[in-house]
This record gives sequence, structure tokens and C-alpha cells, in this order.
Amino acid sequence: MFMKNCWYVAAWSHELIDDVLLGRTLLNQKVLLYRGSDGKVNAIDDRCCHRGALLSKGRLEGNCVRCMYHGLLFDGNGTCVEIPGQETVPPDLKVKTYKVVDTGRLVWIWMGDQTLVDESKIPEFPYLNDPEWHGFPDYLHYQANYQLIADNLADINHIAYVHTNTLGGSERYVMEQTASPLERFEDGFRLTKWHMNSDLPPFVRKIDKKMGKVDRWNTAEMKVPALFFLESGFSPAGTGIQEGNKEGSHEFHNFQAMTPETEETTHFFWVYMHNKKQDVELLSHSLHDSILEGFHEDKDVIETQQKVLRDDPTFRLRAIAADAPLSHLRWLVSQRIKEESERAAAQS
Repeated sequence: MFMKNCWYVAAWSHELIDDVLLGRTLLNQKVLLYRGSDGKVNAIDDRCCHRGALLSKGRLEGNCVRCMYHGLLFDGNGTCVEIPGQETVPPDLKVKTYKVVDTGRLVWIWMGDQTLVDESKIPEFPYLNDPEWHGFPDYLHYQANYQLIADNLADINHIAYVHTNTLGGSERYVMEQTASPLERFEDGFRLTKWHMNSDLPPFVRKIDKKMGKVDRWNTAEMKVPALFFLESGFSPAGTGIQEGNKEGSHEFHNFQAMTPETEETTHFFWVYMHNKKQDVELLSHSLHDSILEGFHEDKDVIETQQKVLRDDPTFRLRAIAADAPLSHLRWLVSQRIKEESERAAAQS
């Protein structure tokens, strides 16, 4: 089961250019996303209500989509507005619609009760629209449940072992780090971890070959159901980063959104951003490629994990102390799902 009364990332805005009809399964539902001639993004059921043909295989006509099986034409509200060879259109000939909001870089979708839509609750990642911050947005498809990916992100300690030679740099990260108290919120958590007087990991060494020992920080914030925001950086050792002095630092902002496709597959949207003023595009490419290399390391572990869990449904995950953030996030999601189920039962 999934949380439904919340915002999920449905697509990057740039995926909906050039009259693209993007068919994407979200929370087990086939959804068609498209941008009409008026510039508005629409999300409708990707099934013609006549014979179930995929509308994503159809044709965009202005603000409407024509099914290329029998030619029925649907507008962005899901209403059939034309049936070739038939003068009248039954008023109930409609396909389901979903509320979508295009924030300029991301397209958000509300898959649940459309009467509960609240645009003020769309999560914010302001760096995407800040000209001082740069990065290449990207997408991965996981053969794994979205919560396994969220678990991975919620415990930053994994970078010491999964990413020793890429993003982590050393297993010392786990043994020598200090952490702030876990901040638990009703919609997620925030946690900062510090690793003082450490070596630069390989991905930063690629863009700065002169920097010596550094003080490293990672401030992770996660929101239900599976949104990840990370502020991270590397400051010359002993210059007071814990007191707020970022002079001479390399600072990055990372956004990742996990949108369930099915119970065992996930859409993964991500961007890694820097604020350097020189060699901007070269640095963006270097960081993108390094982070992508790290994500493939994660992907191998997580997709194998999914297979292990599928092969033995009786296996139960156990918790250790480092699991406090992910345990809190999972508990919040389970509570939201329970509340949604009880609300639906009361209304039936």
C-alpha cells in the first residue's frame, strides 16, 4: 500500500517538451502526462474509457489527446469532447484526472483524494530555481520498492562501505563521525553528521586536487513518503565550520525523490548542485558523473536486496541504532497509510 494524499514527483518539467505524451505508471496507476498548447501540464488516466487503449500512444491536438484506436478525443479535464462519426457524446464518457503542478523544474502530482489537494504542501527545493546553483537533473529506474531506497538514504553511514572509493572515501567515516540529535518531525526528520580532519573523498578530489584535510558535514532532511534533501560540504580542517564559517568550503545541495511505480519498482528523480562561479558546466558534469557512479553502487545493493526479500517473504528486517531515522520515516508512512484507510472506510 502507498500513501496517496500527498505530493509525488511525476516528472521533470523538461520531460514534457516537444509534444511528448509521457505514459508513466505511478502507484500502480497508468497515468498520461502531457503539456497542452496552452502550456498547462495535464495528468489523465492512460486508458481510453472506450476500449482501454493507451492514450500515450495517441496524438496531441492542442490541449486534447486523441486515442488512435477509434479516434475519441479527450481534453485535459478527462472529458471526451468528440467521437468521430457520432454526433453526441455521452456526458459520462470520461477518464480519471489527477491534480498536477508544474513548478518550473518539477511536475508534482496528487494521486489521492482530489478534494484534499493542497498546493501549499508541495515540498520546496529552492536551489532548482536559483541561478547561483547549478546541476544536471536526471532520472533512474529501480527494480526495488521505494522504501528500500529511502532506507538507504536515511542512513548516511552506508557511504563508508558502499561508496568507499567514490563518495565516501574511507570506512573511518562511521567510526570517527559525530552527529547532532535526531530531529523528529510529523512529516520527516533532520540530522547532521560531522567528520572532522578527514581526507577528501574521490569525487571532490576530482574537482580540487590541492585541498588538504577537511571538516566534512552532511545535513540530511527527509519528508514522507520518500523525499530526500541533503546539504553537504567540505571545509578546510579547523576553520570553524561547526560555528558557521564556510569560507573556502565546497558546498553542495542534493535532491532525490522516490515515486513508487509498483510495489517492487520505483521512479528515482535526482539532482546534485554546486554554486561555483568558474568552470560551471565542467564541474556540473564531473559531479553528475561521480554521483551517478555512486548511485549505481547503491542500485546494485538495493535491487539485490529486493530479490532477497522477494525470495523469502518470511524474512524480517532487524534494526540497529543507526536505523533511528529510517525507522521514524517508515513509522510516519505507516501511520499516514492507516489514517487514509480509515478515512476511506468511513466514507464508504
